[in-house]
Amino acid sequence: MSDTAPPHPVATKPEPPAGGALAWWWRVMDFKIGVVPAPVFVLVLAIAAFFVSQGKVPSDILMNIAVLAAGGFACAELGKRLPVIRNIGAAAIFATFIPSYLVYAHILPAPLVGSITTFTKSSNFLYLFICSIIVGSILGMDRRVLVGGFLKIFVPLAAGSVTAGVVGCAVGTALGLGFQHTLFKVVVPIMAGGVGEGALPLSVGYAAISHQPQGDLFAEVLPAIMLGSLTAIILAGGLNYLGKRRPDLTGEGRLQVGEEDVELSGGQAVRPRPAIETVAGAAVLAVSLYLTGTVAQRLWAFPAPVVMLLLTVLLKLGRLVTPDLEQGAYGVYQFFRTAVTYPLLFAIGVAMTPWDKLVAAFNAPTLITIVATVTTLIGVGFLLARFLKMHPIDVAIVNACHSGQGGTGDVAILSAANRMQLMPFAQIATRIGGAITVTLALIAFRTLGG
Repeated sequence: MSDTAPPHPVATKPEPPAGGALAWWWRVMDFKIGVVPAPVFVLVLAIAAFFVSQGKVPSDILMNIAVLAAGGFACAELGKRLPVIRNIGAAAIFATFIPSYLVYAHILPAPLVGSITTFTKSSNFLYLFICSIIVGSILGMDRRVLVGGFLKIFVPLAAGSVTAGVVGCAVGTALGLGFQHTLFKVVVPIMAGGVGEGALPLSVGYAAISHQPQGDLFAEVLPAIMLGSLTAIILAGGLNYLGKRRPDLTGEGRLQVGEEDVELSGGQAVRPRPAIETVAGAAVLAVSLYLTGTVAQRLWAFPAPVVMLLLTVLLKLGRLVTPDLEQGAYGVYQFFRTAVTYPLLFAIGVAMTPWDKLVAAFNAPTLITIVATVTTLIGVGFLLARFLKMHPIDVAIVNACHSGQGGTGDVAILSAANRMQLMPFAQIATRIGGAITVTLALIAFRTLGG
C-alpha cells in the first residue's frame, strides 16, 4: 500500500467575463447564417475566391463541406426571411433553384461549379444522406407505427396515382397537347421516380419502341419531372403551413392516428442521449446497409435504396438492433437533417438541376397539366387518409414524393414540409411507385404503337 497521498485537484479560478472588444467579437461569432458563424462564412468566401483566382478549386470533401454549407444555408436563410413564401417551403426551393440559376447565368464561377459537380457525383453525397435519414428514422420509430404505416400507405398512393393520371390526361388533352403526348411525355414522367430511375429508362424504352433518338426523348420528358417536383415542393410547404393552422390534420411526421411515436415526437420517454461511440457505430451501420443494397442491385438489378429500406425494416421488426444503437441511429438522423439538408440541396442545384430544362416547359398548357396532375395526386391522399385513420397532411406529403425528382426531390419535398422522418415512406412512393409507373407506361406505349 503506497504512503503517497493522491494529489489534490488544483483549484482554478473561473475566467473573467468578456468585456470590450472581446464581448463584441463573441456577439459577432454568435451571429450565424444557418449553422455557420458569420466570420467563418466570410472566411469561406475569401478562401473560395482565392482558389477561383488560381483557376482550380479543390473538389475534395474539405473544400466542399465549407462551400456547400456557406452556399446552402445562405440560400435557405434568404428563403426563410421572405414574407408569405417562407411558409410554403421557400428555404428548400431557394437552396435548390438559386444555385441552378447561378450556374445557368454563369454567375457562379466555373472552377467552383466544377468542384461542386465533381464532388457531388463522385462522392455519392446524396445516398449518404438518404441512407442516414432512412436508417435513423426507421430505427427511431415505434414498431407498430412502422408496420401499420407501410401496409396502409399503398392505398392512398395507388388511388392517387390512378386518379392523377386520369385528371392529368384529361386536362392536357383538353388544352390541346394530345392524349398520347400528355400521357407519355407529361403525366407518366411526373410519377416515374426522378431522372436516373424515371427519365432515363423511360426515354430508353420509348426510343427502342419508336426508333427515335433517345437523347431527344430524354429532353422531352425531363422538364415535366423537374416542374412536377417543384410543384410538389411548393404544395408540401403549403401543407406544412396548413398543419400549423390545423394541428388536427397532421401527425407532424407520423402517419397513423392514435399512434404515438415516442422517439421521434420528442416526448418525455426519450432515452438518454447516446454516447458518441454509439452514434459513430450507427453511422457505419447505415452505410453498411446501403452498401448491402448496392450488392443486391449488382446481382439482381433491384434498387439499392429499396433493399436498404427493407433490410432496416427487418432489423427493426426483429429487434435485432439494441436500443442504444437505435438511439445512435436517430442521432445520425438528427445530425443529417439539421446540418446537411441545405448543403445537399445546394449541391443538387449546382450539379443535377439544369435551369434551361426547367424553364423549357414554361408554357401554359404544360404547366397547367403538371399542376393539375400533382395537385390531384396529393389531394387524393389527403382525402383518403381520414377513411384509413391516417393523418391527411402527412399522407398527402408522402404522395407528393411520388411526383418528386427521385431522391433529390424527396429531400427537397420533405425539407419544405419539415417532415424528414417520412423519408422511408417517401422512398416507397418514389422507388416502388416509380418502378411500377415506368413498367406500365412502357407496356402501354408499345400497345398504343408509340
